[in-house]
Amino acid sequence: MTKKNMTTINITASDTKGTVKQIQEVIGGTITERWGEYILNVNSKLAIGNITFLTFEWGGSVLQYDITFLDDITLVMDASEFNPIHFTYTLEGHSLHRFELENEKRKLEKFQSVIITSKDGGYNYVYFEKNVKIKTHLIQINRVKFIKKRLNDASLLNQRLYEVFHDQQHENVFAYFGTYNLKLASLIKQYNSIKQKGMIRILIKEGIVYQVLSEHMQQHNKDVKRKKTPSTTLTKKEISLVRKVGQKILKNVAEDYNVEELANEIGVTQAKLQEGFKLLFSRTVIEYIRHIRLEEARDLMNTTDYNISQIVYSIGFSSRSYFSKIFKRKYGISPSEFLKNKQEVSEIQIA
Repeated sequence: MTKKNMTTINITASDTKGTVKQIQEVIGGTITERWGEYILNVNSKLAIGNITFLTFEWGGSVLQYDITFLDDITLVMDASEFNPIHFTYTLEGHSLHRFELENEKRKLEKFQSVIITSKDGGYNYVYFEKNVKIKTHLIQINRVKFIKKRLNDASLLNQRLYEVFHDQQHENVFAYFGTYNLKLASLIKQYNSIKQKGMIRILIKEGIVYQVLSEHMQQHNKDVKRKKTPSTTLTKKEISLVRKVGQKILKNVAEDYNVEELANEIGVTQAKLQEGFKLLFSRTVIEYIRHIRLEEARDLMNTTDYNISQIVYSIGFSSRSYFSKIFKRKYGISPSEFLKNKQEVSEIQIA
């Protein structure tokens, strides 16, 4: 139904598949299935892009939006039939949310961990603004199934999340709009980059989904302990620029980086650059560079026949002894011991 340049989609389905089907009925498109994953591809007057979903027997499902709506869209979700806990992470764009009895809309920001669930019989309202490219990863948990099949250790949850998961009568609303978390972005990128096919593909994706859930929960625990969102002097644009510096370092680990030059490159002070790295990566710039180089070194040891000197050169270190020292401090084993073990295992397999 279109009214006053806005399209409203009423969601009354009892599962994720039904939700996507009801969206399709309004915006159009075609749903295809492969290896248990479903994709709604759409190119219509209301939307361009796709919505994908994957369900698991333990009560979880993944719903992903990679889409641009060409009209303002409101999803009105009836929680009487399908009232999961939503773990949401936005990689690009933004959306807004409000519960039925609220007047204020809350914005789901890019890079923000968000956990939401409604009262049974209530309504959730989700708003997508037109011409805004949306990339959102949403895990939906049926709490009854999840508790029966997976939630054996209640100590994994803090008290507030424990109450949310065990609220099987769906009597309470819960909304957590957390701090920025870039580890979630990395995990979701892994989820979307799986090349394997068939059952192996689904099993790998399922494992990553557990990691994403765990990271959402750990982020909530950290924010509860902080009691408040950590303050920052950075604007959203500056935070985005700092993230790009982190991505640059990740892609080119061997480059000789200078903090002053990196700050000048994006037009911020060195203090702001350091503040941004501590906010997004929980490390200073130098600590982050060292961390990324060590992870690259570990991967090179696993996937190549490089010796230690070649690895040191490849990751941008000049001192082999310094590399060996910090590698052992991080992983609990020296590089030479690591490579020796790899060689011994290889010889056993050949024999």
